[in-house]
Amino acid sequence: MNIDSYMRQLGQQARAASRELLLVDSGQKNQALLAIAAELKAQQEQILQANETDLQLGRESGLEDALLDRLAITGTGIGQMVEGLQQVAALPDPCGEISDMSYRPSGIQVGKMRVPLGVVGIIYESRPNVTIDAASLCLKSGNATILRGGKEAFHSNQAIAKCITAGLASAGLPENAVQVIETTDRAAVSAMITMPEFVDVIVPRGGRGLIERISNEAKVNVIKHLDGICHVYLDDKADLDKAKAIAVNAKTHRYGVCNAMETLLIHEDLSGEFLTDLAKAYWHKGVQLRACEASYSKLHEINEADGDLLVQASPEDWDTEYLAPVLAVKVVCDMAEAIAHIARHSSGHTESIVSEDYSRIRSFLAQVDSASVMANASTRFADGFEYGLGAEIGISTDKIHARGPVGLQGLTSQKWIVFGDGHIRN
Repeated sequence: MNIDSYMRQLGQQARAASRELLLVDSGQKNQALLAIAAELKAQQEQILQANETDLQLGRESGLEDALLDRLAITGTGIGQMVEGLQQVAALPDPCGEISDMSYRPSGIQVGKMRVPLGVVGIIYESRPNVTIDAASLCLKSGNATILRGGKEAFHSNQAIAKCITAGLASAGLPENAVQVIETTDRAAVSAMITMPEFVDVIVPRGGRGLIERISNEAKVNVIKHLDGICHVYLDDKADLDKAKAIAVNAKTHRYGVCNAMETLLIHEDLSGEFLTDLAKAYWHKGVQLRACEASYSKLHEINEADGDLLVQASPEDWDTEYLAPVLAVKVVCDMAEAIAHIARHSSGHTESIVSEDYSRIRSFLAQVDSASVMANASTRFADGFEYGLGAEIGISTDKIHARGPVGLQGLTSQKWIVFGDGHIRN
């Protein structure tokens, strides 16, 4: 297979399909989504067999347990894919939405119309469910898409792709509206990210290495985030029960996700009995604390950490996304110091304050410059589904266009529209 020729063919087909999609109404798009859901249910056994092939190959190649867990599809997982398609079908279609219409002194009427981005390329690893999430969101938002999953999920993705193609065809939509790349050759990625004539935006989902490579090499716009160095600040005006529940959940609900807390900032007035109680809760769950000098001194006194669950923090710890049961802890003198620490070390993903002082909350929300800023809530809520987007195609920490969880609106842009009645400019 000549990869460059193959990818150019996919690009040309996607560009043609994107133009056809401009003429497709919401009802037809929803019909396609529901048809894909029906195909997934009908082809469940074939999908599970393909997934078992991937799992077996993964075991033989020494794939880590965490990656095997992400790769695995169950009957429940297929049910969740079906539910996701149904939810996206039920969401309002952003395409064609007109807003901000106003008359100008000249008599013309000016406003904005929401339109698809065009062709979206998505590069992702491990999780085959991303194939359905990405396809559904791109289709509903009127975009053609080219999907390149990880080689470890090749057979699973191809089985799901057959369901997508069949669903599109049954609804009378162009089958090339969603194309799953049929090669594991990495050259396909290099080709896709350097075809601006065919691809309008790239969304990489995966580890830092993948995203850095794509960001550095792409000639196409990239919607990305590199790290999820998320912070929770426990204020001295916090409700302590809320503070403990949020701090434990933000770290331990799931470790290997980008919206997990990686640094806990705690007001010095809470660094006594409350901190020790919180530390015990972390140690009970096997979380290692990398503590600043003040917190290490306090926690070392109680000496209840097993093994190496308490160590002194190094400067690098404040800039590390652990994706593991490891948490950096820092005592701060006030909210201003917490905000300054976040400004220096945050990746711009998600930060949260726990406080009962409304004026401090408002100040924190205004000053912290991240894609999601929360009050009295776990950072684990920074998710497209939890935000009511139905699903997400990824998280963006960029400041232009989409920011935070990227759903249907994030896969569209706006163009100016003007109405006149024979108006000419004098």
